[in-house]
Amino acid sequence: MALTRDYSHYVKELDTGIAHLDLAVEGVSCAGCMAKIERGLSAIPEVTRARVNLTDRRLAVEWKKGAVDPAALIDRLAELGYKAYPFEPVRAEIVEAEQSRFLLRCLGVAAFAAMNVMMLSIPVWSGNVSDMLPEQRDFFHWMSALIVLPAAAYAGQPFFLSAWRALRAGGVNMDVPITIGVILALAMSVVETIHHAEHAYFDAAVMLLTFLLAGRYLDQNMRRRTRAVAGNLAALKAETAAKFVGPDEISEVPAASIRAGDIVLLRPGERSAVDGEVIEGRSEIDQSLITGETRHVAAEKGTPVYAGTMNVSGALRVKVAAAAEGTLLAEITRLLENALQARSRYVQLADRASRLYAPVVHVTAALTMLGWVAWGASWHDAIVTAIAVLIITCPCALGLAIPAVQTVVAGAMFRAGVLINSGDAIERVSDVDTVVFDKTGTLTLPDLDVVNAQNIPSDVFSLAGRLALASHHPVAAAVARAAQARAPLSGAQEEPGKGVRAMIDGVEVRLGSPSFCDADGLANEILSRDPEVSVVAFRRGTQCHVFAVRQQLRPDAVATIAALKQRGIVVELLSGDREPAVQHAANALGVGIWRAGVTPAEKIARIEELKRQGRKVMMVGDGMNDAPSLAAASVSMSPVSATHLSQATADLVFLGRELSPVVAAIDYSRKAVYLMKQNIWLAVGYNALAVPVAIVGLATPLIAAAAMSGSSVLVMLNALRARHAGQEVR
Repeated sequence: MALTRDYSHYVKELDTGIAHLDLAVEGVSCAGCMAKIERGLSAIPEVTRARVNLTDRRLAVEWKKGAVDPAALIDRLAELGYKAYPFEPVRAEIVEAEQSRFLLRCLGVAAFAAMNVMMLSIPVWSGNVSDMLPEQRDFFHWMSALIVLPAAAYAGQPFFLSAWRALRAGGVNMDVPITIGVILALAMSVVETIHHAEHAYFDAAVMLLTFLLAGRYLDQNMRRRTRAVAGNLAALKAETAAKFVGPDEISEVPAASIRAGDIVLLRPGERSAVDGEVIEGRSEIDQSLITGETRHVAAEKGTPVYAGTMNVSGALRVKVAAAAEGTLLAEITRLLENALQARSRYVQLADRASRLYAPVVHVTAALTMLGWVAWGASWHDAIVTAIAVLIITCPCALGLAIPAVQTVVAGAMFRAGVLINSGDAIERVSDVDTVVFDKTGTLTLPDLDVVNAQNIPSDVFSLAGRLALASHHPVAAAVARAAQARAPLSGAQEEPGKGVRAMIDGVEVRLGSPSFCDADGLANEILSRDPEVSVVAFRRGTQCHVFAVRQQLRPDAVATIAALKQRGIVVELLSGDREPAVQHAANALGVGIWRAGVTPAEKIARIEELKRQGRKVMMVGDGMNDAPSLAAASVSMSPVSATHLSQATADLVFLGRELSPVVAAIDYSRKAVYLMKQNIWLAVGYNALAVPVAIVGLATPLIAAAAMSGSSVLVMLNALRARHAGQEVR
């Protein structure tokens, strides 16, 4: 019976005619494994991208749609010595937790054996070995063998199995020399014991495994810590939704089956599985993921709802705009995954160095052994020295140097409200010396707000807000939002292009254009003082008021501009808006270089001019007309409220209402690049010092294991410093 495998459910079809599949790959333990997998799959002509994320051992593969059977990719990985299956976050977490427990069990067995063997070694160390009776010495050696050999067979499995898979596939990885070193040390100890030699190295072999396992266990747990943000995002995703299949009948269905236009019920205490708009009901929603606001937002008809947000109180009917992979939460998750899988020139440098490791280290160990024999040393001493060289030259620290920093800084930047959309964005942001801002929707919030609310009587404000609920105009919506209106006035009628009217206690009330409300004089007075605002008038009988409405600056815009200047960064403002509005924003923010009425072509021309002057320009903007200038800049950034075209062009995206993520991106990037360089020098310096020490015989296998594990842990600990960068913007 033929077995067919259908993985089409796990394949995502991208808009560019490319198919995408995420695979969980077992046995990936080092940069050498990453390079081997990526080269092996990239050799398939139709595969356009293969990228391994060492943090969660996830492989992202992309190919021309319809050109490759996903099962063939899994078969190719099997040929390379790696077991793979479709990546599912819950399953991956279970598998990794089990692997972590297995590592801990191996470490416990190795450490227990090491302690017992050390106790047996005390009588040997406490006196002159040559003065002991051969029977006594052999007894201690055989007792050590009885403890160490089964313990090593169990505790060494993470290295032995990985090395065997690599060798069976016709290749090598970093675990091959470790395995050779451990087996040689044990074999040589058995031979020495059989021949009644004075020395055996059972204690060194088991201590070697203990150090290696401790380093690997710490490494895995550090990776899990740095991946916590992505896990938190996955936890926000609701897998099912209550879909209306009739007027009053609902059915619990998978989120993947929901389509735009469907109606779903969002019950109290549930997380939304979809993006959409409330069409019925009232409640409060926790939207902190999207807006950064910890306070709950009132939800009623017309309120947008995003996947991952929590419904706090009442039940809501939501009309679906997007579900599954089309939601904003899915987009944020994708950007974060891009950040964790990013490849910079520093990563590529470390990868190339790691690929050279296998042939270089084996040749170095062999030459060391032959050199010692030629120098007149015994084969015993030559093999011990070669074992130390095999172990101490493991480039784990070099392989971890850059990915560790990128993983940590991607999580830290996300917590600061920044998502990375480009592999080398961190390096380019670190060089920025000029930031060019767009105004509308970037320095200002996307929603309009009433700026003269303090001059409007509260009862008038409340009544105007209720009347505004009957209008579809964005300026009227700003009045309703500012008044926190809940219930619209009954009988309200909208006159297109003019406004809305209603009758209250026999008196007509109107909200709309100044001419519609006979308020031109009052409106002109307000416009003469502040020509950049939009106005909407309200009339009740003979009583008349005018609301001044405009986009407000982001709450921390002034502090952000000041923080950028403090860091020696030049700030410019280029906007297509009217001159009074741009001048008002520039003066409020303290930006001395600004231009109004700028076309997209003129923005590009200015950015190119700055680049010719040798400036490294970051463009921060939203809107479709900013996409060309975002692409022209050295590096670009957009708010999450930007159009999809703008976000696709931007190298970074920031969340929430505040502008401080712009400063955070620069601070974290500068710190990350500093730590990347530092880690590379740490790794290179370690090998430059350790290898000669091992070659001349000054490092035993035990010392070599401690040094190798210590260098990897040092690099990981140094990378964790990327969690804290710069100063808080106030």
